[in-house]
Amino acid sequence: MNDFIRYTIAGLTLGSMYALIALGYTLVYGVLQLINFAHSEVFMTGAFGSYIVVDTLVGGHGRQNGFMVVVVLGVGLITGALSGAGAAWLLERVAYRPLRRRGAPKLAFLISAIGASFFMSQLAGKLFNRQKNNSFPNFFDNRVLFSIGEADVRLLQVIIIVAAVVLMFFLDRLVQKTKLGRSIRAVAEDAPTAALMGINIDKTISRTFVIGGALGGAAGFLFALFSSLSYQMGFFPGTKAFAAAVLGGIGNPRGAMLGGLTLGLVENWSVMFLPSQWTNVIAFAVLVLVLMFRPSGILGERLGRAA
Repeated sequence: MNDFIRYTIAGLTLGSMYALIALGYTLVYGVLQLINFAHSEVFMTGAFGSYIVVDTLVGGHGRQNGFMVVVVLGVGLITGALSGAGAAWLLERVAYRPLRRRGAPKLAFLISAIGASFFMSQLAGKLFNRQKNNSFPNFFDNRVLFSIGEADVRLLQVIIIVAAVVLMFFLDRLVQKTKLGRSIRAVAEDAPTAALMGINIDKTISRTFVIGGALGGAAGFLFALFSSLSYQMGFFPGTKAFAAAVLGGIGNPRGAMLGGLTLGLVENWSVMFLPSQWTNVIAFAVLVLVLMFRPSGILGERLGRAA
């Protein structure tokens, strides 16, 4: 039981980050019916953007007091989100909008996204040294906050889960209750009709990229708090998050959240029964099994129909 609780907490921590990244995939798919394969590099950009700011702020100063820890975490989360949002906005303007205006085939979008992904990854490798794994300064004590049985819950786990839940809640409210959210759902449902109703399609798509990029960038900061940063760091989390989006129902924000948490839990629970080398095999086997019986994913609604 103690192992189950320990791995469940770890699964929720990892799944929360998968969910944040998966939301970027599912929002873009909702409005364009295309997979943004450069989203993993948006995640990576958020991690490096927050790293530059946090390292400048507290690098070399050791652990901070409680108030400064809160400030640094807030600054890191905001700068990660802004870096991811900026990268996603630029990606939409350069790699997607020109093709969309020319009526390019979907294959052209795919190739453009893959090319942008390689460019962003290699640029980060050039700027941040390919041979070096950068890491955040040790600015806070990752202490045990409380225990459930013999399973310890650490500060970093609570930070990640709480931050992810808050961001996911605000996204859900934005999509469901705001004018921008209604515009996003209208474009996802029927873009030509939405345009006839006075919705600016280009602006809505651009804002959707920015929102997804902000969530991915924030996830990059949270992920980098317990892992090193490298120019290739986006590949595996991005692949898992894409699988999570498909598992929950691609195009459905709530499905992406559920899919991310499910995938994180399955990965960690599998370690109780099998060696850790089987983690990826089990995670993707579960994805295949779910899609065999429910091809549209667990929730299966598209963004435009998720009311």
